[in-house]
Amino acid sequence: MTKKELIEIVAEGTDLPKTKAAEAVNTLITAIENALLAGDDVVLAGFGTFKVKERAERKGVNPQTKESVVIPATKVPTFKPGKALKEKIAQ
Repeated sequence: MTKKELIEIVAEGTDLPKTKAAEAVNTLITAIENALLAGDDVVLAGFGTFKVKERAERKGVNPQTKESVVIPATKVPTFKPGKALKEKIAQ
């Protein structure tokens, strides 16, 4: 599903014009991004949790030269599905 398709589903489900549905979807995405940037977790009960995890520095290998390289530490966004979502998908 694309963002455009999600906006169409929100518009149909709420009887909002597509422009208002797009604003709602964009506002939700921005709110999640801002919370993650602030270091907060975003918990949507029954759906899942968005959080930022830190990846430690690690060693890797350049596949072209076989040379050892250091991959720097970084922060990555993650999503952990909630119990209800896991159960729905498992059916």
